[in-house]
Amino acid sequence: MNTRVEQIRERIQRALEPLHLEIIDDSASHAGHAGAVAGGGHFHATIVSAAFDGKSAVQRHRMVYSALGDMMHNEIHALSMKALTPSEHQTTGNP
Repeated sequence: MNTRVEQIRERIQRALEPLHLEIIDDSASHAGHAGAVAGGGHFHATIVSAAFDGKSAVQRHRMVYSALGDMMHNEIHALSMKALTPSEHQTTGNP
């Protein structure tokens, strides 16, 4: 069975075809938190995709939430993200 990180990765890759995708499971540092007790994990994602070109930050986040679908209701309690275009990613000093 796939881990949550693998499931998140697969869904984002399918929907957004990212050039760069990093997902960190930060659930352990939230042990005892209400969302963790209910079974939802805490994650951070950095997503670089041309699909974000011309989109506002809110639109980008909605695109990611849409890609994750039902995972946002059960498996994911909290998701922080950087959703960048390729040019924004380069501007921040990344190749």
